[in-house]
Amino acid sequence: MYDRNKLKDLPQTPGVYLMKNENKEIIYVGKAINLKNRVRQYFQSRHAANSKTAVLVSHIAEIETIVTDSEMEALILESNLIKQHRPRYNILLKDDKNYPWIRVTLNEEYPKIVMTRSYKKDGSRYFGPFTSAAAVKNTIEAVSKVYPLKTCNRLIQYGKKSGRPCLNYHIGQCQGPCQGKLPPAKYKENINAILEILNGHYSYLLDSLQEKMKKAALAQDYENAARYRDQIEGIKHIAQKQKITTGNQQDQDFINLALDGDQACFQVFHVREGKLLGRDPFFLSGIGDESQAEIIASFLKQYYLNCGFIPKEIVVSTQPESQQTLEAWLEELAGRKIAITVPQRGHKVKMLKMVEENAELALNLQFLEIAQRENRKLDRLQELADFLRLPQLPERIEAYDISNIAGSSNVGGMVVFSDGKLDKKACRRFKIKSVEGQNDYASMQEMLFRRLERAQKGGDNNSFLPLPQVMMMDGGQGHVNAAKAIVSMYPFDIKVCGLVKDDKHRLRGVFYNEEELAVKKASSLGVFLNEISEEVHRYAIGYHKILRKKEMLASVLEEIPGVGEKRRKALMRHFGRLDNIKKATVAELAAVSGMSEKLAQTVYDFFHAEA
Repeated sequence: MYDRNKLKDLPQTPGVYLMKNENKEIIYVGKAINLKNRVRQYFQSRHAANSKTAVLVSHIAEIETIVTDSEMEALILESNLIKQHRPRYNILLKDDKNYPWIRVTLNEEYPKIVMTRSYKKDGSRYFGPFTSAAAVKNTIEAVSKVYPLKTCNRLIQYGKKSGRPCLNYHIGQCQGPCQGKLPPAKYKENINAILEILNGHYSYLLDSLQEKMKKAALAQDYENAARYRDQIEGIKHIAQKQKITTGNQQDQDFINLALDGDQACFQVFHVREGKLLGRDPFFLSGIGDESQAEIIASFLKQYYLNCGFIPKEIVVSTQPESQQTLEAWLEELAGRKIAITVPQRGHKVKMLKMVEENAELALNLQFLEIAQRENRKLDRLQELADFLRLPQLPERIEAYDISNIAGSSNVGGMVVFSDGKLDKKACRRFKIKSVEGQNDYASMQEMLFRRLERAQKGGDNNSFLPLPQVMMMDGGQGHVNAAKAIVSMYPFDIKVCGLVKDDKHRLRGVFYNEEELAVKKASSLGVFLNEISEEVHRYAIGYHKILRKKEMLASVLEEIPGVGEKRRKALMRHFGRLDNIKKATVAELAAVSGMSEKLAQTVYDFFHAEA
């Protein structure tokens, strides 16, 4: 619990506060004009009555502050820290890192247009984020047909030939800059046109192409006239589905939201030059009892932090918290004047109403999908309970597998499914200690013994509790009998069965109560059991590969005279990788703790003599 006496020592300046729990984990990040006054509010009675705030305050063990020179600097720092740490009690934009973007690689001499799921400050121009990968791919395909660009990763320089041209060049889908004859300025004319299209600015481009087509036709240059004609038709095809929404030809984002309990859905309608180019839904969690002004401000900060394009006007339904600071921050990001407006009447109000209706629809659909997923989980758990004749649904299922190569690096894996879903935090790995050679039954017994012994000790923080209703062994009768021999030693009511595989390592059935029960592969139960089987097999093999790699590394270093386990660990801590040790000089090796110059020379000679 946080010592409230420390509140009087907080600075009365702008800045950011980071609230941490007993494990030093950041659970909330906020900004303030006056840090002392803002943080004290959390501990006042009227604020503590707020359910979300009360829970947050109960988990605060430490508060760290970062002082800034202004509120805007605090806002920028707050946005970056929330994105980096994703604190539990902040309002969070869900899965923002997974949305696709359109990336134009302006940092290359001959740029290309690609889809990406990561936004980086690398000199490229980004458009998005979008929620539909198919829409992004279709847009890229349509634009590329109008303005053929390179799609390869060749390092291309003007005046230098880089291999033979690819098929795209021969079918007219690439201008062939790899042949060294296409000036970068000429190529970038197409890039500039594409940027205009992606920004929704068609009018000027169409007028320019119409003029070029007429000139080419008058000069009887029919080949170029036909090319300009095709480009005009292509651009019109891209633009034909756009809906006119305003008559002022402005670039705007219309943003509204729908709320339901702890969840919110924002819809962003992108209007460019009066045309509705598209819309994107975004979901936020952890709303609690935050005001609409706080929720909108939180969304704007997270959404525009890495947005490729910020329009001149952002139209919202409610004035966001710290609007002036937000506008100043957006202007700094965009490099021009940005206005956040809250309309009271007219067309913009009607547009926001339509955006809100779409947000409500998207939120309802999400809740429906969640409900359907929950129902599917319950259905397959019910099928499993019926299949194994269990008295109730198995809330926790554990599956076990052993992995080794000819008896070496014996390891075991335990995966956990809670309420029908993989619980990654509850999964455990075991390095088998008491079994020599290849004995899967004995290895399985050691793993189960250690697991159940840990559970029997009890305790509030016991990571091996609760106990499962069902244990599944990756194997048949032998594995099941070995497991039951261990389980029977404890006063726990746990059903034990085996996931039986065929010769091709595919799930064939389940061994339970001294008989093998066939499973239909295409049934929901078959899919569920196969998912469990594949997951535990992957988990055990993954740990085995890690240990094998470490053992191989240890064997290489410990082959050097004078290098044992202690010095091997010191070398790895210092250099990080075996390759770095191989490249190190004698002086660099001697700088490692516990290494003499003589031993450093021995290590150096070992690797260089080998080379």
